Amino acid sequence: MHTTELAIRAARETALAHGITPDRCDILQNGSTLVLRLTDTLVARVVQDRDGPRQGTDWFARENAIALHLTQNGAPVIPLHSGLPPGPHEHLGYPINFWEFVTRIDLEPDPREIGLTLRKCHEVMKTFPQPLPRLAIISESVAILNDRSLFEASTQEMLRQHLQTSLEVLAAYPQQPLHGDAHAGNLMNTTRGLLWTDWEDTFAGPVEWDVASIIWNALILDEDHATVSAIREAYGPVDEIALQQCLVARAAVITAWYPFLYPNPNADRQDKLRRRIEWLAAR
Repeated sequence: MHTTELAIRAARETALAHGITPDRCDILQNGSTLVLRLTDTLVARVVQDRDGPRQGTDWFARENAIALHLTQNGAPVIPLHSGLPPGPHEHLGYPINFWEFVTRIDLEPDPREIGLTLRKCHEVMKTFPQPLPRLAIISESVAILNDRSLFEASTQEMLRQHLQTSLEVLAAYPQQPLHGDAHAGNLMNTTRGLLWTDWEDTFAGPVEWDVASIIWNALILDEDHATVSAIREAYGPVDEIALQQCLVARAAVITAWYPFLYPNPNADRQDKLRRRIEWLAAR
């Protein structure tokens, strides 16, 4: 059976096992993660990537735990579906979790709402009771660069040095649970308001990491200073030295993961990669 067909079967059979009969199978996303709408309200997220740099399912369990905590405490997030146990589930070798379907609206998010909702998520995550790995995505990125030759030697070494410095600098700042990958693609403007999603990179670190992540493109690539200012004013004060280090670390992390995220990048993505590397080289 084709991999995607087997992943779909795993999601449908898991829903059936918990008393929910899928009446559709709309593929919303098909990549390393398969996202399926199975009923009017039920969305399944199935991990298909078996060969990527992130092995095992510990990260998936962390995502589920933080998402459940956020859902139960009224954070502005896409909620886990209440019709099944929170999981994560595993069937036919596929890790799966289940979410409520939300209706997207075709309006750009208000930058102030971005800052306010991120702040609210951080406030709720402060009370998350489980330990999370510290600065995990940065450590993972170092490991990737140590294990695989992805760029020319000088670029590879530059990225490694930026990441090692970031680990040393950021370890000195207060750590709390974070989204971990707080970019615009993980925000959805919906009929329920602006909601955050995709918690698979959650880790413990300084809040400046998530702030840097959400403003990076607007600040560096787009030079949209009005948007950056609105997000930052709504979010509130942060440590400026930590923020600057997080901007560097974020650029290095995205660059290290680029070959996995975009194995066949189009011209626009190639240009963004080039600009990130040039920006890092100038630091």
